[in-house]
Amino acid sequence: MAAKGSAKTGKGKPVTKAGVGKAAAGKATPARTAPAKAAKPEPIKSAEKPRPAPKAEPIIALDLAPAPLDAETEAYFRKCVEKIGFVPNVLLAYTHDLAKLKAFSAMYNDLMLAPSGLSKLEREMIAVAVSSVNRCFYCLTAHGAAVRQLSGDPELGELMVMNYRAAKLDARQRAMLDFAVKLTEAPWTIDEPDREALRKAGFSEKDIWDIAATASFYNMSNRMASATDMRPNPEYHGTAR
Repeated sequence: MAAKGSAKTGKGKPVTKAGVGKAAAGKATPARTAPAKAAKPEPIKSAEKPRPAPKAEPIIALDLAPAPLDAETEAYFRKCVEKIGFVPNVLLAYTHDLAKLKAFSAMYNDLMLAPSGLSKLEREMIAVAVSSVNRCFYCLTAHGAAVRQLSGDPELGELMVMNYRAAKLDARQRAMLDFAVKLTEAPWTIDEPDREALRKAGFSEKDIWDIAATASFYNMSNRMASATDMRPNPEYHGTAR
């Protein structure tokens, strides 16, 4: 028998004072439970701030502000985009001085695109062979891509970049590149036998002028690109692979 004032349930659990009278009357009183706490609403996360776009790599290492483009230059750049999908960085590098840009473009277009006894591929081969001697990153990238594209032969593009002497060239092309490379490495040693070797390979007097002019132009371009740390467009790397 339970002691007075300390009623217990059949399970031996104490009953609260409020339920003693009812328990004595034989009625079980359910234990009270604390009301469930309302779940706290999760804080609304603020929208993540968009990450800034990666900063574009400078085209050259000189801080030269571009000049406003005139209608002629804008049309020329639109033509570049229509033809190859982008504006070559070498042209953008010259936009600080539109007079120099136009002079450079005119010389390039005449040497590389105008009618000549040299094919477009042969002119690009000269550009790469000269640039290989000068180790010009910009021109090797851009004109190596042009050789791959014009020849349809990715291996030839790599050979021109690495060592044109390892390529299977015909006698005409080998004589042309030998002359261009000699003009690059030791211009003071060019003599009549060098010009005569080109004639024997089938080149005309005008062709010899074009070989020399193309080699000379890329010697200038290589030095400007190296002096300014000019960066090639990334599109060139995957062209005609």
